Amino acid sequence: MNKLTHFDASGQAHMVNVGDKASTPRIAIASGKITMLPETFKMVAAGSHKKGDVLGIARIAGIQASKKTSDLIPLCHPLALTHVSLEFTLQDITSSITCQVRAETTGPTGVEMEALTAVQIALLTIYDMCKAVDRGMVMGDIKLLEKSGGKSGVWAAEK
Repeated sequence: MNKLTHFDASGQAHMVNVGDKASTPRIAIASGKITMLPETFKMVAAGSHKKGDVLGIARIAGIQASKKTSDLIPLCHPLALTHVSLEFTLQDITSSITCQVRAETTGPTGVEMEALTAVQIALLTIYDMCKAVDRGMVMGDIKLLEKSGGKSGVWAAEK
């Protein structure tokens, strides 16, 4: 197992020095799911929520969140993102919505945190917009699916 890189030799937290690392194309894909009551799901799927396009607003919220990751996670580097996209998959049988995010940059450090942050905030936005009719929604299964770039190369979650 690798050592934790956000701590120095004396155990103090620090921001990892990436100044000597090569700038390479980097991609991260993350996902998560929100499950809700069937009535809430139908309203979101039909676009009939009185607050508007729930998934469209959640998509914008996720993109905004990816750009603010270093403001939210104390030791993250601010990144110049080159692309962020969010896809929603609606599962009628389980009344759930899966959000998948792809984040990209070219730089000395990866974009995993940006992808994961975008997933979380997109799901929280869905919750926020629907909580008046369904406070029991459950968010979960948030995970990194794959990443590429940098010295460590390609990594993919086991399926």
